[in-house]
Amino acid sequence: MKLKTLYAALTAAYLTMAFGAEESANRGRTMNLVKSGITKGTTSTYTTLVATKCTIRGKFATDLAIQTNTATPTTDAGNASAVFRKLTDNQATVLVFGVNAAGAIQLAQGTIEPTEVGVTTTAGAFMHPPQFPQLPSDFCPIGYLLVRTAPDAADWTPGTSNWTATGITASAVVEVTELPDRPQTS
Repeated sequence: MKLKTLYAALTAAYLTMAFGAEESANRGRTMNLVKSGITKGTTSTYTTLVATKCTIRGKFATDLAIQTNTATPTTDAGNASAVFRKLTDNQATVLVFGVNAAGAIQLAQGTIEPTEVGVTTTAGAFMHPPQFPQLPSDFCPIGYLLVRTAPDAADWTPGTSNWTATGITASAVVEVTELPDRPQTS
């Protein structure tokens, strides 16, 4: 092979690698760009300390303004806006808070998994971590939390039941830029 031909082939390979298919992996990302300070509120509400700044498929979304003890959504954004599935005794789920392109808060529920049997009002340990939900294309995750129920807990439904109800263990909201690549237990 001639030196010029080899140079041309290597240059073409480099340019394809550097600016072709590899570059497209960095296009159209959905990311949360700030820590909003999202926390569970006092009942079935949520609070943020900073307005959100998100991109959805590469475009900036409208910011969600600061919220104080605002009602949590009562429908599942990850399930065609159906009502949330309730948790019964000794179960766990993951809930993902997010913002849509219009700047509205969204909530999506992951799988419901059995837990070890707890003791009275103390939730049992995870047997299998709940799987993150499928998210709509118009959804930027800003945080997630895990909820477990104890043997003596009343049925618990996201969006309407109290975060601190007897027999309910709801973790702190974990803020994210993107969802982790695997299920979580904390």
